[in-house]
Amino acid sequence: MTATTPDPLSELPGRIMAREMAEQPAVLRRILDEGAPGIRKVAQEIAARRPRFVLLTARGTSDNAALYAKYLLEVRLGLPCGLTSMSTTTAYDARPDLTDVLVVTVSQSGGSPDLVASTRSAREAGAITLAVTNNPDSPLAGVSEYHVDIMAGPEKALPATKTYTASLLALYLFVEGLHGGDGAPAQVLPDLAAQLLARQDEVRALAARYRFAERMVITSRGYGYPTAKEAALKLMETSYIPALAYSGADLLHGPLAMVDNVSPVIAVVTDGKGGEALQPVLDRLRGRGADLVVVGPRSQVEQASAGFVLPTEGVAEEVQPVLEIIPLQLLAYEVTIARGQDPDAPRALAKVTETR
Repeated sequence: MTATTPDPLSELPGRIMAREMAEQPAVLRRILDEGAPGIRKVAQEIAARRPRFVLLTARGTSDNAALYAKYLLEVRLGLPCGLTSMSTTTAYDARPDLTDVLVVTVSQSGGSPDLVASTRSAREAGAITLAVTNNPDSPLAGVSEYHVDIMAGPEKALPATKTYTASLLALYLFVEGLHGGDGAPAQVLPDLAAQLLARQDEVRALAARYRFAERMVITSRGYGYPTAKEAALKLMETSYIPALAYSGADLLHGPLAMVDNVSPVIAVVTDGKGGEALQPVLDRLRGRGADLVVVGPRSQVEQASAGFVLPTEGVAEEVQPVLEIIPLQLLAYEVTIARGQDPDAPRALAKVTETR
């Protein structure tokens, strides 16, 4: 028998998360090449039923993807949207009239009991139900009328990375399909995602700033706000650094008082109307002497203490969040490694969180 040489990376902390982050360009390409026709068909069938408004249901990372869908639906289609509170049905047994309402439930696993129960209740109340999951055989997919598979493949690291960007792209293609769009602006994403992942050394240098951070503030506006929330979640669940995510507008309504020249502030600046709306916030942060790091266009990074330049030229504002989160995933990973922790196995967490 010939002995095999052990993989030197097989025992390194964070190896699973690193591998899954690296898979993202291939996952995005798979969705565009193989998944898009099915997503478009589902969107066309739902559009023909003319939903009067949309409710979005999710937890954790998927909740941030759902928030992104809310911006898309309201900005691109003019459809009013809300983020549901599942306890109204699972704990309080409320039964609202959801006739002709589109209920979109986003879940990586499709296995959380409260997601399944609330979706079942919504369907019984007359809703058009759509599950967006990474598991077409999941209980959630089973109780939903329609299903979109995000096609990310098995995700084993506890921090969700590839399923998040896959969810964003699938939701974008779905919303585009609702109004007959072809989703062409998304075609640039796989190649640009690969370019971002190749710049991990830049992120590692940024991570040195945060190794001993006691807290962080992350802010954005518009399409970038879900990115800020997802980045905060990734930092908290991997490195255990308290990370507070605020809309730039909300940051000015009080929380700005806690910003000083010690606690770092990360601003996600989308190139477009969201970034324009964030400008007064960036001005106030610079005026307070904040340690401001910008993830966004070069012109914005050059005015900050440090940052990471995103390739935004020619990239539609509504698809930039798929790219924005990648350097921030890498940042969470690198900060965690620098603090001597394993991002693959955050304490007290499980891959499928079974809330009720």
